[in-house]
Amino acid sequence: MKAEIGIIGGSGLYSMPGFEAQEEASIETPFGWPSDNYVLGTLEGKPVAFLARHGRGHRLLPSELNFRANIYGMKWLGVERIISLSAVGSLKEEHRPLDFVIPDQFFDRTRGRISTFFGEGLVAHISFADPICPELAEVVSGACHSAGVTVKNGGTYLCMEGPAFSTKAESNVYRSWGMDVIGMTNLQEAKLAREAEICYVTVAMVTDYDCWHADHDAVTVSDIIGNLTKNAENACKVVAAAVARMPTGRACKCGSALAHALFTDRALVPEATRKKLGILIDKYFV
Repeated sequence: MKAEIGIIGGSGLYSMPGFEAQEEASIETPFGWPSDNYVLGTLEGKPVAFLARHGRGHRLLPSELNFRANIYGMKWLGVERIISLSAVGSLKEEHRPLDFVIPDQFFDRTRGRISTFFGEGLVAHISFADPICPELAEVVSGACHSAGVTVKNGGTYLCMEGPAFSTKAESNVYRSWGMDVIGMTNLQEAKLAREAEICYVTVAMVTDYDCWHADHDAVTVSDIIGNLTKNAENACKVVAAAVARMPTGRACKCGSALAHALFTDRALVPEATRKKLGILIDKYFV
């Protein structure tokens, strides 16, 4: 079974209600195994693939995620658009718990994570100035409004290494830089989705204020879990609304991101590399 739309679920979101004709796909990629099986089915009459980013039961640390396998598996399934749902902390007073933020920028504070499919004899440099698909972001923003969820469009998602949360000094520095929300996963997904020519958008679901906030120490684990649960409920409504209003064709540039990104002389690309990346690059080798 193939899928058109991919859903990646983060903390507190391990399944996607509303599927019809569900089945699971276990996909071993050239980069190893994804976080979990893909759950395939139809949502609002459209074929959708859902992946629990941290595995069902939340078994994988952010630094343990096989981002390449996760995105490659989506590409193999035929996915052209990915809606990525992620729990985040807020770095601005205006982004309140239970708000959704659709960032249009990322800032990298991770260390040594692999965030490219390329190498091994094939060099590619994608354009990443605007890392989020604007067409998909508009669809998801409209879905938030129709689902009655408070949404803020734009802003910067700071991606930290984790798994520990920030110190107050770090949090205050990020605020001084103008960052909006903080999480541990979405930057690598966005880069790989761009290389795979898949439209990508992050739905950053605010669970609490980061440790900079005066009320941070008063927030309990049960408060955060409650917000995660409510955010997950809202996310399901937003995803269903977004899938329902998804346009048939793509008017963005995401589907041709590699057109001018492949730098290596085609004749010099090792056969093993070309085979490994076939689903990404074959159309540029004809």
